[in-house]
Amino acid sequence: MLAASTPARYAQLIKQKAAELGFDFCGISKAEFLEEEAPRLENWLNAQMHGQMHYMAGHFDKRLDPRLLVDGAKSVVSLMLNYFPAKDLAQPDNYKISKYAYGTDYHFVIKDKLNLLLQHLQTEIGEVNGRAFVDSAPVMDKAWAARSGLGWVGKNSNLIHKKAGSFFFIAELILDLELETDGPVKDYCGTCTRCLDACPTQAIVAPYQVDGSRCISYFTIELKEQIPASMKGQFEDWAFGCDVCQDVCPWNRFSRPHRTPAFGPSPELEHFTRRDWEEITQETFSKIFSKSAVKRTKLAGLQRNIQFLKNDE
Repeated sequence: MLAASTPARYAQLIKQKAAELGFDFCGISKAEFLEEEAPRLENWLNAQMHGQMHYMAGHFDKRLDPRLLVDGAKSVVSLMLNYFPAKDLAQPDNYKISKYAYGTDYHFVIKDKLNLLLQHLQTEIGEVNGRAFVDSAPVMDKAWAARSGLGWVGKNSNLIHKKAGSFFFIAELILDLELETDGPVKDYCGTCTRCLDACPTQAIVAPYQVDGSRCISYFTIELKEQIPASMKGQFEDWAFGCDVCQDVCPWNRFSRPHRTPAFGPSPELEHFTRRDWEEITQETFSKIFSKSAVKRTKLAGLQRNIQFLKNDE
């Protein structure tokens, strides 16, 4: 047990353990109402930019105030884990899936690490109550990461780290423990508009504003019905997700391959051909994507996406 520890020592303890668990970055902010984000979220929802992602409109108050998610919450610990692959599987003559889905679903990998971190705090400090969040509850992870100094929210709405780019998963521990906080960093997007110019469906309708209902990731993952015919010819062979706005971002020249073996692709996926995608069976789908985020679409969803792309030819 640590005797007479201060918020600064607790914060250091958390960051040290986070690094040991493999997290690339860790930052801390005060658990409070997100005053600046509230009107932005309300306007975004009112403009129907969430499409059929109805869950985005739910729990509005909880989404903006972590104290409604964890009783007595005092601190939000934001953590980032790199998923940039050693090899980009996206090829011009093949169907493409987003880099984050190459390996094991990040929810499983990160949740285990967060639980170990919380257990470590309870062992070292004593009674600490909190909850772990990995993109599965109403938490505005990019807003908290930005407040914690882990980067800035770029024009493509992704969190960008000046020295490491944006190919990161973001997670949180919301704790009833007072911790020394970190401050935000400057926005370094400058006059660059590469993400806006490159978006295949013009989903980035203005700097820092993404119409989720026009995003390829929305159509190929979130949308459960048929993809509108009006979107034909715009998907550039993306069958699950899309990385275009990150691939063109100048800050991702600093991206380095991740160090998490679970995020690596299976040998089968690495050598998947266009024909393999088009003829994929339930057996193959279950074998390759049993632990992958691609499982979210189920086989029928993936086949729908591929058929949509195939009809573009």
